[in-house]
Amino acid sequence: MEDAARRLLEGDQRTLSRMISYLERGDPQAAGVLKTIDPHTGNAYIVGITGPPGAGKSTLVDRLAELLRGKELTVGIIGVDPSSPFTGGALLGDRVRMQRHYLDPGVFIRSIATRGQAGGLPRTVRGITRLLDASGIDVILVETVGVGQTELGVLEVADTVLVVLMPESGDAIQALKAGIMEIADIYLVNKADRDGANQMATNITSMLQLGHNRTDWAPPVMLTTAQSGQGIDEVWEKIQEHKQHLTDSGELTKRRGLNRQKEFLETVQEEMTRRLKARIEQDPTLIANLDRIANKESEPYSAALEFLENAGFNAE
Repeated sequence: MEDAARRLLEGDQRTLSRMISYLERGDPQAAGVLKTIDPHTGNAYIVGITGPPGAGKSTLVDRLAELLRGKELTVGIIGVDPSSPFTGGALLGDRVRMQRHYLDPGVFIRSIATRGQAGGLPRTVRGITRLLDASGIDVILVETVGVGQTELGVLEVADTVLVVLMPESGDAIQALKAGIMEIADIYLVNKADRDGANQMATNITSMLQLGHNRTDWAPPVMLTTAQSGQGIDEVWEKIQEHKQHLTDSGELTKRRGLNRQKEFLETVQEEMTRRLKARIEQDPTLIANLDRIANKESEPYSAALEFLENAGFNAE
């Protein structure tokens, strides 16, 4: 365990890949390594990229990685792909889209599946970012699944959240309905070479003026064309400006602390659910109780509360 943590802290990418795999399948070794390396985390800056399908998120991530490597910064890319509801498998498309970075030792790319978790962002992403952080990665880019709804979970992982939209599709109105206006630190109207880009930016700006910001940071609305690289330098400059704002205001430390608390609570909830399922499979009393519920001999809600009471989880 200590040897694996040491190799990870030295930047060994094989150890990093193995620990991520352990974390994804719930191997206890991952928990041990995370506990050991935790004091060495907090140096990487995490940028979340979210938005609807087709907005060009992956191309934007690719361009940002190229820019950061030109600045001699190491980059970690986490691409979240949707799991099949039938097989549990995922397309893991980012491995195809970003092939040109695979020979660069300064870029680490990992695609992971949602595995049915709500919000489009698996809980394990938080642990993966800490593993990347401890291995010496400077900037971590987290691209969400893009399933047509806002992945609010990215707010609980990233330091800076980019929302990527595109013209001519009415995304601004849909974004307002979906709640994107509450999570973005920077808005990007990508594919700005298309008609309607300026109007889209104007619409978003108008909506922001009507809305209520979480902090005193006013989210900028920027035009980019990731395919050609237009506007990417300015995006990174704005990310740096936001980072400085968070640091000066103390919001960065506060935001990261709250996210760690949320991760703890979510992990407790997830582990309790997993262990309860395992217990049900082995406990004849619980199995009999489920049978009674299925046969309408017992009412589900009251039976659940009674079960929790008997297990020591009192309502008080």
